[in-house]
Amino acid sequence: MGRRATLVLVLVLVLMAGTLPAVQDHAVAEARAAEGAEGFRGSVGPLPGRVRRRMVGSSWRPGCPVPPRRLVLVELRHRGFDGRNHHGRLVVHRSVGRAVLRVFRRVYAAGFPIRRMRLVDRYGGRDARSMRRDNTSAFNCRRISGGGAWSRHAYGTAVDVNPVENPYVRGSTVLPRRGARFRDRSPRRRGMIGRRGPVTRAFAAAGWSWGGAWRSPKDYQHFSAGGG
Repeated sequence: MGRRATLVLVLVLVLMAGTLPAVQDHAVAEARAAEGAEGFRGSVGPLPGRVRRRMVGSSWRPGCPVPPRRLVLVELRHRGFDGRNHHGRLVVHRSVGRAVLRVFRRVYAAGFPIRRMRLVDRYGGRDARSMRRDNTSAFNCRRISGGGAWSRHAYGTAVDVNPVENPYVRGSTVLPRRGARFRDRSPRRRGMIGRRGPVTRAFAAAGWSWGGAWRSPKDYQHFSAGGG
């Protein structure tokens, strides 16, 4: 082997020695994520007739900005506060159904607990009742809090996660009121969403924004596609 070939070989070995740990670390991280999500199950499909009938007059009514045919049902497995697996359901716009499923796969892999995930129709389409029950929900044809414009929930492009642990805060107003003890965001407690936590990272990877990053109000439970 000539001198030049030897020098090239040495250089290649040096470079490999410097990059292998990074490659190995990335592979380990990917393997851990896959292992964490191993028990995850989920699907996206058209609204079943029984779900659509239940929504009419509850979470959907004539005049809503999105017709039912543009909505889909996301069914998935999530981890509960009891450490066990639970079945959850969300209605979202068909354009974001797959993205929402990927988000909650990552949330599941991270071991983040969700209190419950039921369609808001279980609470008569009333957001206040759903929040009091610490229910994670998505589509609901309603106006924004304190305003007349349609909420992103009315378009099926917003999700509220663990509302009690992650309340809506505007001045002295905290919604739901059960969330008042979580107005102070430290110390971090189970089910709380943080700026660099697994839920925020999962939604950010899908291009969604977080209401907890707003200047005012602070809507710690809220994630939406397209902002707002």
